Amino acid sequence: MANIHVDKDAFLRRIKSLYSAWNKASESDPLGKMDALVVANGQDEEVVYSKTTSIQTWLFGYELADTLMVLGDKTLYMLASKKKIEFLRQVDPGKENDSGVPGIKLLVRDKADKDKANFGKIIEGIKKSRKGKTLGEFAKDKFPGDFMDAWRSALKGTGFEKIDVSSSMAEVMAPKEDLELKTIQKACYATCDVFNKYLKEQIMEIIDADKKVKHSKLADGVEQALKNKKFLPAGIDASQLDMCYPAIIQSGGKYSLKFSTVSSDENLDFGTIIISMGLRYKSYCSNIVRTLMVDPTDKMKEYYEFLLEVEEEIQKKLQHGTKLSAVFDAAAGMVKSKSGSLLDRMTKNVGFGMGIEFREGSMLITNKSNITAKKGMVFNINVGFSELDNKDGKGSAGKKYALFIGDTVLVNEGAAASVLTNSKKRWKHVGIFLKDEDEEEEDEEEEEKKEQPPEFLGRGRRNAVLENRTRPDATAEERRLKHQKELADRLNEEARERLRGKQTGTDGKKMRKSNISYKTLSHLPSESEVKELKLFVDKKYETIILPIFGLPTPFHISSVKNISQSVEGDYTYLRINFFHPGSALGRNEGNLFPQPDATFLKEITYRSSNTKEPGEISAPSSNLNTAHRLIKEVQKKFKTREMEEKEKEGIVKQDALIVNPNRGNPKLKDLYIRPNIVSKRISGTLEAHTNGFRFTSVRGDKVDVLYNNIKNAFFMPCDGEMIILLHFHLRHAILFGKKKHMDVQFYTEVGEITTDLGKHQHMHDRDDLRAEQAEREMRQKLKSAFKNFCEKVEALTKTQVEFDTPFRELGFHGAPFRSTVLLQPTSGCLVNLTEWPPFVISLDGVELVHFERVSFSLKNFDMVFVFKDYTKKVAMVNSIPVQVLDNVKEWLNSCDLRYTDGVQSLNWTKIMKTITDDPEGFFDNGGWSFLAPESDAEEDDDDDEEDEAFDPSSDLSGSDEESSGDSEESDWEDEEEDSDGEEELDSSEESGKDWDELEDEARKADMERDVYGDAPEQQQQRSKSKHKSSHKPPQKSPHKSSHKSSSSSHKSSHKSPHKSGHSRDRDRDRGSPKKRKHSGGDHGRDKKRRK
Repeated sequence: MANIHVDKDAFLRRIKSLYSAWNKASESDPLGKMDALVVANGQDEEVVYSKTTSIQTWLFGYELADTLMVLGDKTLYMLASKKKIEFLRQVDPGKENDSGVPGIKLLVRDKADKDKANFGKIIEGIKKSRKGKTLGEFAKDKFPGDFMDAWRSALKGTGFEKIDVSSSMAEVMAPKEDLELKTIQKACYATCDVFNKYLKEQIMEIIDADKKVKHSKLADGVEQALKNKKFLPAGIDASQLDMCYPAIIQSGGKYSLKFSTVSSDENLDFGTIIISMGLRYKSYCSNIVRTLMVDPTDKMKEYYEFLLEVEEEIQKKLQHGTKLSAVFDAAAGMVKSKSGSLLDRMTKNVGFGMGIEFREGSMLITNKSNITAKKGMVFNINVGFSELDNKDGKGSAGKKYALFIGDTVLVNEGAAASVLTNSKKRWKHVGIFLKDEDEEEEDEEEEEKKEQPPEFLGRGRRNAVLENRTRPDATAEERRLKHQKELADRLNEEARERLRGKQTGTDGKKMRKSNISYKTLSHLPSESEVKELKLFVDKKYETIILPIFGLPTPFHISSVKNISQSVEGDYTYLRINFFHPGSALGRNEGNLFPQPDATFLKEITYRSSNTKEPGEISAPSSNLNTAHRLIKEVQKKFKTREMEEKEKEGIVKQDALIVNPNRGNPKLKDLYIRPNIVSKRISGTLEAHTNGFRFTSVRGDKVDVLYNNIKNAFFMPCDGEMIILLHFHLRHAILFGKKKHMDVQFYTEVGEITTDLGKHQHMHDRDDLRAEQAEREMRQKLKSAFKNFCEKVEALTKTQVEFDTPFRELGFHGAPFRSTVLLQPTSGCLVNLTEWPPFVISLDGVELVHFERVSFSLKNFDMVFVFKDYTKKVAMVNSIPVQVLDNVKEWLNSCDLRYTDGVQSLNWTKIMKTITDDPEGFFDNGGWSFLAPESDAEEDDDDDEEDEAFDPSSDLSGSDEESSGDSEESDWEDEEEDSDGEEELDSSEESGKDWDELEDEARKADMERDVYGDAPEQQQQRSKSKHKSSHKPPQKSPHKSSHKSSSSSHKSSHKSPHKSGHSRDRDRDRGSPKKRKHSGGDHGRDKKRRK
């Protein structure tokens, strides 16, 4: 048992709660009467549930056969074999005795004298505990075996009184910790999945095919289904999954609403079918009860829906502080108000406590139970009616039926109990309706008649089809919005309660460290440079001494901002700039100084001659040169040390790694570590020890990662990736490579990341085929090695470290940093691990998610994670394709996370500062409701305003009214508008023509001259009239004038349809000289009218 790990923290926590309950117990409580507690386990594999094995599992995580544990008031004795004692040494608290944990004495079994000496020591310890007269025991636990017989015979002559403390211990273990609740939740997930994906589908297939299958055979199939991963949820270790009891399937008029019933060998009857099943995961139980009904009557429906109401009433009543008898009375009162005869047929209890034991007999929900429900307790509530009559039933088996329903629930404080087995149980999900072939044909004919609409309702039929198609989508969207509304209502209240009492202010603001050069005057160096009023650098105290007004004045190196030296002519200048308020343009810069109102030196400049006088060893400027060099050195050394200290800030001191010398430790070789220990990556070995991992590089570097410091552990297989990796997201940063890190990753490459394009590639090249096959085999081998390592570590740590694998099929692309990567959800996180730096968001710490830039006109949107710790900077993922928006919303909704969306990008720094400055004011003003989308009414008003700005229909109708005159005048008006439009276009584009356009215009002018045969004077006259008309204010429709007021490019694009139409008319009319003459303006039109 050397490789088996005990959760020491959980043991200490739970043993403290046990002793605390013992010390606080009243004299009427059996726990208060006992002087010592005996927990003795023997050899009996047939016993599934017992208080002895339950308390061992609760404390140590394992059942320990042939082990004796005696709890005294000051000492805890454990007697077991040598291997078990080595295992139990891990829980020895050492110096922690003062904190409510007794001293532990470990005794190794001695088979030579059949443990007589050990039993004598334990009995002496019992006599010294309190009064030493009364032994607490579990009366029902009578284990066989030589060890237990020897212990019982040792107790015979002692005269100890015995008292049963089973019920008292059940109350101590009933409130579950978070780790226990997560395990129970997984057990419930597995129970629901096996029921829905396997058992219910099997029953439906049997009914559809009209098969004859025995109840017992169906129940046996459930146990076999546990070995098939397709029936289990993701993240469940099938090896630790087991049945709480053999599945119970009942039908055919014979029903027993008890969990001790066994499925009979009779065939399944297609009437009322009652199914009870429960699964254990890591020793923690769950249970579910459902009733399926084939062709039920209206009366059966009425009774079933009433039964659901009774169960909901039990959930509402089962809260923290409520007695279990009051819960039963509420359910019984509700049934009695419905029917007195129905009360007689109701189950005698409506639930029981559960956990490591499936059914806690002392915690039944009956009218006699005085136990009070507490937050964190888990119950299986089950209520049913038996011996109900069905007059319309077929045969004797259908005349009698029963209804039974049950769920695993969690007790809350101030709210109804939460259902953990979320399997559908409404009427529409349990009612099965069969039809004969004749009835099916009639229904099909009726549907065909309904589908043939009258001829004059063709458009209406189309609408009906669309309505039917969109109904399921609308229902899913409505369900999602309803859930989001519930989350929104709950979000503000929970956030307000969490932030209440937290202090906000300037306590957390960083201030510049005040460094003192010399505490007393005696520390001032007595060097000749100081006395001669020269610049002197004291390396020991990291201080520069400057002569100011004839006095040597010390300045610590931290006060120096920068230093510069220059030579101008015969002089050398040394300029020193100091830090002072206003020297840096940053946020809250003025608060960095401890005394911002003090007098600060901004800068100082020294000048010295470069000329060497006779008799001098060196020029006076040599002092400035030396000072400049030394200041630079000291400043560099100080900044390096300061950066190292900054890196060490926030580093929590870790426990020492306990190295396990056993060679059988889980181990992976030839791995690389990220981030790198040095600049170049180095391979090494990752090995799991007693309380943590150790990575040892080939050059001897060591990096330790302790189990209790791992917040999230991930295993990323090499499916679709070029690397396979293990990633640890830590609770507290660790220091290696002179930097602190919150994420540590170990990986290896599974293929060539780079490909040589120079070598010849052939489809059927044997070398290439062999290389591909070798790569596939290597991938499979690596995946198997990593998976085995993960399973061994989980077994070693007793799931303290549990590896999570990302769901690649749910992934979507986004840019959390600079590059776009594939983000993949896990059971509780959103991660990208293949690129560095990694992106890990734990959903437990997320308050809400906001989508920015959500618009139909944009292809991408952004995703912002707001954390429950409002002082923490928000995390953002940019450039997510808008096609995955619905999938992301559905995933967040399934994780019970509130999300909102908006069109704009928000300034989250200011938003979070506003919240942290005044949390109460923020939530009084509606809290996070400001992120909700705007009302539809405002959007409709905006749309109306936009429609009023431009209405093509009104312009068209107006132009039709204006053109309602005689047809000849209308033709001339159109032609004039054509001419004006062409002239206007020419004038607007005249300034921006290039050579090609000018050549095209010249070519067109030559063609016109050839066609019309104009003389140069006529061409000049036409160009003049054209020039006049272009400057003439045009009389056009409102539509055209609105376009003219815009920019030239916008105007040209809007006029292009009209222009093309007019140009076609102009091309048709060029053959007629008569129509050509009107192009000059009104003169041409008057001439035609006179004719």
